[in-house]
Amino acid sequence: MKQKQKAVQRITGDDYVAYLRVSSKGQVNTDYNPEGISIPAQREKIHERGHELDSAKAEEFIDPGRTATSIDQRPEFQQMIAYLREHPNVRYVIVYMLSRFARNRLDDAIMVATLEKLGVRLISAVEKNIDDTPTGRMLHGMLAVINEYSSNQSGEDIKYKMGQKAKNGGTITRTPVGYTNTVEIVDGRRVRTVIIDPVRGPFIRLAFELYSTGEYTVEEVAQELYDRGLRMPRDARYPEVRGISTNRLYVVLRDDYYCGWITYEDEKFRGRHKPLVPQDLFDQVQMVSDSRNSARERRRVHHHELKGSLLCGSCRRRRGDRRRMIVQHATNRHGNVYRYFFCNGRFDHICELPYIPIEQAEEAVEDHYATVRFTPEFIATMRSELATMVDEQQTTTKLLQAQLTKQLRALDTKENNLIDLAADGSLPQGKIKARLREITQQRDRLTTRLHDVDESLSTGADIIEACLQLLQDPQALYQRCNDQQRRRLNQALFEALYIDEDANGDVRVHHELREPFDTLHMAQGQHQAPTGPPEAPPSLRAVLPAPKRQSAPPQVETGAGLQLTGAALVGSPWKVPGSNKLLMVGDTGFEPVTSSV
Repeated sequence: MKQKQKAVQRITGDDYVAYLRVSSKGQVNTDYNPEGISIPAQREKIHERGHELDSAKAEEFIDPGRTATSIDQRPEFQQMIAYLREHPNVRYVIVYMLSRFARNRLDDAIMVATLEKLGVRLISAVEKNIDDTPTGRMLHGMLAVINEYSSNQSGEDIKYKMGQKAKNGGTITRTPVGYTNTVEIVDGRRVRTVIIDPVRGPFIRLAFELYSTGEYTVEEVAQELYDRGLRMPRDARYPEVRGISTNRLYVVLRDDYYCGWITYEDEKFRGRHKPLVPQDLFDQVQMVSDSRNSARERRRVHHHELKGSLLCGSCRRRRGDRRRMIVQHATNRHGNVYRYFFCNGRFDHICELPYIPIEQAEEAVEDHYATVRFTPEFIATMRSELATMVDEQQTTTKLLQAQLTKQLRALDTKENNLIDLAADGSLPQGKIKARLREITQQRDRLTTRLHDVDESLSTGADIIEACLQLLQDPQALYQRCNDQQRRRLNQALFEALYIDEDANGDVRVHHELREPFDTLHMAQGQHQAPTGPPEAPPSLRAVLPAPKRQSAPPQVETGAGLQLTGAALVGSPWKVPGSNKLLMVGDTGFEPVTSSV
């Protein structure tokens, strides 16, 4: 009976529902009226069309300031459908135009079919030739296709323009905290640009400086900034009384926009905005963050300098597993707190290593540092060989510098000749521009190479010298460090520290060294082998099956083709066999570079 009554009301009803919509907030916040200009204009046109149909407005639904390309993203439309089901007196849904109703053919078909099932007609206030006739339905379908094409084409056009803006160094994203938008007058034109926020910019730079020290977590930096007065900008949801959240600060510390880069489609472009932090400070922050992530360290739970570096030697010995040691704080009934390291394999009931008091683990690691020391004889031999190597580099390096300088002068001559040809008009301009770009690229490569020769003359020797000093007395160095410095030292020297118990129940530590320390220790073993058993301590390789090497020793390139490794730098008899010339001529030879190279 109720359904029959609704059907009668649907047949006899002549009311209409107005559906108004704009795509973005920019179309709303453009007038003294909070609805902006577009919505009142749509309302007036819809009212005129309802008057022409002799229909009265029953309700109005507005989707203001939401960019939505599908039905699911329009809550007001869903509410309108629910209203139509409960009010059979509504006969029409009037929209300003079809492009305001749907942006693709599929949604248009679904929405129209939904209305037809309810006995409601869709009316366009502007496109009055759309009706229920075959011709009207054909026009409706054609307009739906055109609207979809227009929407897609507009999106592609915006995407292309954003790409061009990014290539030119413009900011294409929302201005991040620490910067603010401004307008500059350039040759009488208003140019929108980005400048450093004089209020919040110094706080963001301070965040980078604090975190780069390694003494602060992200949470601690956020709290420190709040205590010093940083407040986020006011928006529609929050007043200007809140500090920066931990998640947002983490994004800030990872965003290279602050050191002058624009990212678009996974490509990097140098931005026009002024960097808020220098590149070296940004790189230091990334190194600190990466070191904590690589160690999977969660300082907010239980912080310890060995977390992330200390692994279970029992699991490694028995099954070849790499399982991390976890810190646990246990409190007895008297309130005394005991701290332990234990293997996370205990969760799976596969590890037999007992709980190890943190004090025992710390003492074992500290004692183990004495076993990675370089002997004075090895250090003296290495330094002698390094001095000889650096002396041998001098002549060939000067020769290479002269060669590169000659090539740069030849490129300058070619560039001047091309400019003269361009002035004469004897060659096509496009071909000349292409050749000039090639010359510019070649000059950049040669200039970088020449700079590298100047900078890296003794880079390899400096690295090895730093390693020798670091392991001259590593135990004393470790004892002088604080917790944060010990954590960094552990991660710099060791791929892993494995803790285990021997047959007597004593705690023992074995290691896997990082490069170049591993290669240097191998060289020390070769150095000691002719005179007797090596004094170098047994590493994990002495008591466990040797794992496959993950990577070759890192190579330091100096000049044009010089490659130094720990094994090559230790000198005779540990030099690799082959030519005794440390620096070879590059691929281009001694002649100036040509376009065919």
